[in-house]
Amino acid sequence: MLISQSFDIAQPIDAVWKFFDDIPQVAASIPGANLTNEITKEHYEGDVIVSAGPVKLEFAGTALVKSRDDAKKVLVLDASGADKKGRGAASALLTASLSPIANGTKVSLSLDLTISGAAAQYGRGLVNDVTAVLVNSAAVNMSNRMDAISKGLDPNSVAGAKSASGLSIGLNAAKRAASRVFARFFLPYKPVARR
Repeated sequence: MLISQSFDIAQPIDAVWKFFDDIPQVAASIPGANLTNEITKEHYEGDVIVSAGPVKLEFAGTALVKSRDDAKKVLVLDASGADKKGRGAASALLTASLSPIANGTKVSLSLDLTISGAAAQYGRGLVNDVTAVLVNSAAVNMSNRMDAISKGLDPNSVAGAKSASGLSIGLNAAKRAASRVFARFFLPYKPVARR
């Protein structure tokens, strides 16, 4: 499934691109993600833990920088992993592209996600909602970390990503789903005036 998200960061495009050049910094911004081993500057091993309601998935896998275009400011990451309890697997091709805007940088993400096993049974809507919640949290964390770096502070001491909390993700995903259902069923309805 293809999931697209975008967010703005109040930092110049070159500062944001420099941040995206540091994959451990990017990973530290993603709730539940933890790089455990740097194989090379372009290849990493790590874990991702996501809890959504009663489901807790713990993936171990790798992330590889597939391409990096400094002129166009586009980064492509290829990641894959398997649930530690053998309940499924996931693979993702993430494309991040940066563009300048009036007050900073627009980050556009395209995630081509393939999931199997326990996570797949919840369907596209829930996966899309959970992914949106994680991306929004990551955007706030990235912005905070870049702000700390610009001030000469240690980004690890001011804006560490929290684990992907089941309650927080579940509530936010449910809110997004409810908004979608409300919009689908109630907004198109226009009552007819009675005479």
